[in-house]
Amino acid sequence: MKDHKMLNYIKDVIGNMPKDWLNLTTHRLDIYNEELAKTQFLEQFENLYHSNTSKTSALQELPTAYDYIRLGHPLSCILEWGIAHLNDLNSENVISFQSKTIPILAILRKNALEDKKTQIFYSDKIPEGFDADVVQRVYGYQFDLKKVDNVEDISAFDGSTIFISQEDQFSSIHLTSNIDFFISFHSKLGSVLLVNGKENESYISAVQHVRRRETIAMTPANAHVALKLLVENSSFTPPQTNRERDKKSVLASIKEITGSTTKGLVASCGLSMQYAIMMGLVHDALENHKGKDIKFIVPPNCYGGTNDQARRVADSLDTVEVVDLPVDGDNDMVQSIDTVLNKVAKENAVAYIIAEIPTNPRVEVPNLEKLKEVLSAERKTATGEVAIDPVFILDQTFCPNYHFLGEGEILSTVRTISYVSGSKFPSGGKCTAGYCVGNTKTEGLIEKVEKHLSLCDNEATELQYEILAKQLPSMNQRIKDAYTNTREFVTFIHDSLPGAKINFVSEELAEQGFTPSVFSLDLPTKGNTAEEKETYKRALNLKLINSMITEIPNESKFCVSYGQLNGCYWTVPATSTQGTTKEDDKDYIVRVSVSGNLDLERHKKVFSKFVENI
Repeated sequence: MKDHKMLNYIKDVIGNMPKDWLNLTTHRLDIYNEELAKTQFLEQFENLYHSNTSKTSALQELPTAYDYIRLGHPLSCILEWGIAHLNDLNSENVISFQSKTIPILAILRKNALEDKKTQIFYSDKIPEGFDADVVQRVYGYQFDLKKVDNVEDISAFDGSTIFISQEDQFSSIHLTSNIDFFISFHSKLGSVLLVNGKENESYISAVQHVRRRETIAMTPANAHVALKLLVENSSFTPPQTNRERDKKSVLASIKEITGSTTKGLVASCGLSMQYAIMMGLVHDALENHKGKDIKFIVPPNCYGGTNDQARRVADSLDTVEVVDLPVDGDNDMVQSIDTVLNKVAKENAVAYIIAEIPTNPRVEVPNLEKLKEVLSAERKTATGEVAIDPVFILDQTFCPNYHFLGEGEILSTVRTISYVSGSKFPSGGKCTAGYCVGNTKTEGLIEKVEKHLSLCDNEATELQYEILAKQLPSMNQRIKDAYTNTREFVTFIHDSLPGAKINFVSEELAEQGFTPSVFSLDLPTKGNTAEEKETYKRALNLKLINSMITEIPNESKFCVSYGQLNGCYWTVPATSTQGTTKEDDKDYIVRVSVSGNLDLERHKKVFSKFVENI
């Protein structure tokens, strides 16, 4: 009776849900408490359930479940809540993934760090792409893999027991005390992990962290289908898509946009792409530079996901270490790279550099000729041998239209892999997918990257390919239009508030082709001590953002993204994109992302009013 009531309620919710639940990729931060992500949403959702309220207006008032859909979203939360109810579990014990293999890797990672044994059972088949040999050799995860005919055949074990089952739908599952983790995967929709037993609840935050950094939650579209299967108890009817046509179109667009003739790869999000790059390069180093240490050289204040993921890889592998690369403010990227590469060369280690151009959030571009010289320089080890040449991993999300890698371009002769977060300009904010390309120097490395993209089951979904196929052809024009608006807004702010420090590209850099539509604003402050000045500035940041989103609610939004089709996005990197960055490296400034389609004059007026009230 209880299950019947719950399923009927979900059915009503699906029928009345706000359109944003299915379509938005980034959500409002002004109604979001990160410490209570998912929990706060579900607590208030439960209240609606108990009062049998499923009106659209009530659902719209629910707090943000997660600020960004790759982390989770209302539909993934409700799917997990519903499956938890059917299996008498807490909703925290159910975690959905777009990937079918990452939940396995998430458990293996925690057990590897804790030196705990793992056995994996499956009844029919394991997810396609899961390569046990590579997982053990490259990721360093040890486990036994066994096939069983019946769940009852699994006996007690001193360690963790994972059971994997391919299912036609996500519903009630037969959990036994000897199964610690049940992974139910669907060939088209993704997977759901059930954490069984109080003794395993310590895994929940660790698994959530993997979903946050190395993959994505089940997409809104797929979670929507999974919920329908749950409530209707029906079979899956695949939506009409043309994956091969869309993929071919996307890869052709990427080739044209980047100028690279090498194979392009498309992942479920930018961090999924970056993880495949990192693990692919680790794989290559283990095979071709046996016994050598691996150094990932990373700016400490870059995008928090990049920073955190790199350090997580280093935590998991004894041969990998993260080396800080100061790039912003008083630090020069080229000089920093030269210094670090000289040190790494002396140690006879493998150097992989991750950097954003332009930098985030201060939108700085290094001298590219000098960068090329530093990356191309031959270095010697402490014993006088020629050091291994570095690989430059370039995040060009802020300027995806700039040609770095094609024949004759500035980085064409340096081992370089470039990647872009597709949730920004490539899709205009309509999906999270990301992509990467290499140059002729990295064709072999791209093969390794593709291997790990497949192993992690992190390739873009059919819908993501469909969206990118529609959006990529117009990307360069959208970048141009957005830059025009941004330059005008930046000039206006400079004239209206001369005391503010604005971080944006110069006119000279723009003429060279760097035309981002994001800038950061370091507002003027006052106070007698450094602490008073910082406190005042942080309050002023929020005052500005609140004035913009209150006065222009249909266009200005407090959220994290860039390259959106419409409006203007406002955020403070230190409390959003740099969430896991060390406190001393955080940027308490305002980051503004401007689109090519907004009422710029209205934004100027509201900013002027803000200045008058400082």
